[in-house]
Amino acid sequence: MDSKKEIVVAKVSDLKNGETKKIEIDDHEILLARIDGKYYAVSGACPHYGASLAEGVLSGERLYCPWHHACFHAKTGELHEPPARDALSKFEVKIDGENVILKLPQKIKPNQIPEMAKHNPQADERTFVILGAGAAGNMAAQTLREDGFQGRIIMITSENRLPYDRPNLSKSYLKGEAEPEWMPLRSKKFYDAHDIEIMLQKKVTRVTPSSKSLSFEDGISVQYDKLLLAPGAIPRRLNVPGADLKNIVTLRSWDDADTIMKAAENVGQIVVVGASFIGMEVADSLIKKDLLVTVIAPESVPFETVFGKEIGSMFQQLHIENGVDFRLGYRIEKFEGNDKVKSVLLQEGEQIGADLVIVGIGVNPATDFLEEVDLLPDGSVKVNEHFQVQEDVYAAGDIATFKDARTGEDIRMEHWRTAEQQGRHAAHNMAGIKESYHNIPFFWTTQAGLHFRYVGHAREWDDIILHGAMNFRNFISYFVKNNQVHAVAANGRDQEIDAVEELMRQGKMPSVEALRQGNVDLLALVK
Repeated sequence: MDSKKEIVVAKVSDLKNGETKKIEIDDHEILLARIDGKYYAVSGACPHYGASLAEGVLSGERLYCPWHHACFHAKTGELHEPPARDALSKFEVKIDGENVILKLPQKIKPNQIPEMAKHNPQADERTFVILGAGAAGNMAAQTLREDGFQGRIIMITSENRLPYDRPNLSKSYLKGEAEPEWMPLRSKKFYDAHDIEIMLQKKVTRVTPSSKSLSFEDGISVQYDKLLLAPGAIPRRLNVPGADLKNIVTLRSWDDADTIMKAAENVGQIVVVGASFIGMEVADSLIKKDLLVTVIAPESVPFETVFGKEIGSMFQQLHIENGVDFRLGYRIEKFEGNDKVKSVLLQEGEQIGADLVIVGIGVNPATDFLEEVDLLPDGSVKVNEHFQVQEDVYAAGDIATFKDARTGEDIRMEHWRTAEQQGRHAAHNMAGIKESYHNIPFFWTTQAGLHFRYVGHAREWDDIILHGAMNFRNFISYFVKNNQVHAVAANGRDQEIDAVEELMRQGKMPSVEALRQGNVDLLALVK
């Protein structure tokens, strides 16, 4: 007996090829799509943060989330690109005359864990070790099992926590809007069910590729057949007098965020050192707690070297309107206080009260334990198109310098989604699926009322082409170098930014001349 319920949701003529329609049934969102003349239906909410996929972009069979660019196969729901970790559920579609009918189970499941292998030592005796349980490491472990790897997987972290949502630390979690139980990426039950071992509180002191071994601070060592290096990065600290006073902290880990939240309960004046993404997001989160927050940084406007002066000034003005104070173009002489910090003395002579200082001046790749591996001047490791460092050793995330497939530049990026993409790519190659890396970088930041998106990479540029109104927080900016668009930044243009990533992936970005004329329909191009 067929227990499925049938619901007429559209007429055959309602959608053209490449169009989608949001269907709401029993508090569930389902996305109906017409592709190559046929109708398909998958879950309509992104498993990552719940964005409506109807507001994203469908290009061929690729379906993009409008918020953080998770990508799915629109016919099957299969996961293509993170930051989502689950696939979409697929629903049966039937055509009866002119009616498009959904055949739904009595209980709708909005998403599904991808099909994954289990450990079978009789089939594969190898051990793959993943050093790091952040974005790259966690995605790599899942991907290995998706790819059918049946050997042993060991993921190693120095923290006493399962992998968690690090980008949220400086945003919703620090604001007190995200519950602790929301933070883990997966449950212990998930890792156990898929035979992914996690070694907690293990500090690696040495990695020796010639002996295929990792040594820990407690004297234990582990052997591997293949190794993925994904240890992340270490926050930089200021080398000035008083930097060792209490209540001077950095934000990298969940424990760091808890420390800041607890300290912020009993202070009045907070100084954020650095107008970085972490620094500005922290300032935005803490100003919501009715605290006095001052940002000190040497640059003239925030993000000037990343987004240009105009966008940086917009960010600064919005933070000022929210109550954040700035000392830009200033440098710190020393921190003052007896046991705890009490003030910050600037080189220019001004003294600023500070009961709590958060330092956000960048990070260094965590690679000091590597032996027999050549490090670049910034401490990172060079990887090839397979994210391979040397035979049986791979790297991903903050420590990996890779070649930008579009520009040929060697770049290193410290962003969550990029690290997940790299971990997934490295895992494919470790599992024997040889793929070259052509992924397009994407990152986001949420602060001062903005939901800012950035696709591509532009270390420098000749010009910025602006469409829209920056003062109304609705714009898209094209960063041009050598008559080519290298990156695009936007706010309030989620669908267009989705389209940009797909056009960059296809190598079909519109010409700079067409963009200057302002008559380009990105959504039409991508479809």
